[in-house]
Amino acid sequence: MTPRLRTAHTADLTAAELDAAHALLDDAFEGNFSDEDWDHGLGGVHVLVRDERGLAAHGSVIQRRVLHRGRSLRVGYVEAVGVRLDVRRTGLGGRVMAELERVVDAAYGLGALSASDEGTALYLARGWQRWPGRVCALAPEGVVHLPDEEGAVFVRPAPDTGALDAAYDLVFDWRDGDVL
Repeated sequence: MTPRLRTAHTADLTAAELDAAHALLDDAFEGNFSDEDWDHGLGGVHVLVRDERGLAAHGSVIQRRVLHRGRSLRVGYVEAVGVRLDVRRTGLGGRVMAELERVVDAAYGLGALSASDEGTALYLARGWQRWPGRVCALAPEGVVHLPDEEGAVFVRPAPDTGALDAAYDLVFDWRDGDVL
């Protein structure tokens, strides 16, 4: 069976589909995928790949805001990308990313994500650019620097966004749990 890809908004997924995606991500991240991590991937567009054994891969893109050079950019932020252990390195992560990138490119001025060490090679191979500048968040107490996130943030600028300038911070909107 050729794996089937489905793209759908969170609102269009059944409870069983959402439960399967959450379980896949728990397994893919070996128990290091919190309920807050799951919440971060909801409310946007999901890409699900199914094979004869069930859900094989998942990813989502949600909207965030990033302040950069005095502008507030609408960002397609990639979240919750995972592939079932038995089908890793078979191209399913690339299929998920190709569809997420289609959404990002068509609907947002900028794509962004925070990569795990394991995911970095996939994003670099697909042309995502490691952000070389400072990373911050607009926290309840004001702008806070997130030095531990630097080096893990990748961007995908749209042609009409204008150049990103590493001399200026990327300031992400605040959220509970891991900010990025």
